[in-house]
Amino acid sequence: MEIEIIPYEDRYKTYFRDLNIAWLKKHFYVEDHDSDVLENAKEYIIDNGGFIFFALINNKIAGTVALMNEKEGFELSKMAVIPEFQGFKIGQQLMHYCIDFAKNKGWKKLIIYSSTILENAIYIYRKFGFKEVELEKDCPYLRSDIKMVLEL
Repeated sequence: MEIEIIPYEDRYKTYFRDLNIAWLKKHFYVEDHDSDVLENAKEYIIDNGGFIFFALINNKIAGTVALMNEKEGFELSKMAVIPEFQGFKIGQQLMHYCIDFAKNKGWKKLIIYSSTILENAIYIYRKFGFKEVELEKDCPYLRSDIKMVLEL
């Protein structure tokens, strides 16, 4: 199965929103901050110096991820894979792509906010070299109880 990773285009914006909303509803709930970002991804992410990527399989959207430009650096966020494509390590391929992208841009680190409920995700983040750091009090997500950083 060949996966192509492509950058954001307006024609894919509903995939970005719908994939992430479905993932959030499955595991948590959609916070106000999520709604704002997902409904206005171009404004909140792209126009703010961030990036959105999509994984394509046979020209079909299989997954997505964002690199959001935040005060502290770039946050790897909004990663979701369509259920029919889960189990094929598409999320890991998107993560690997983002790490390489960040290194090529000369960034110093990537940040992830997550929840320890997502044991498999935390395991994968650690596998990629992310280390747990102190979670600030004004964390952007209510569901987050862990912050991880990958020094590049």
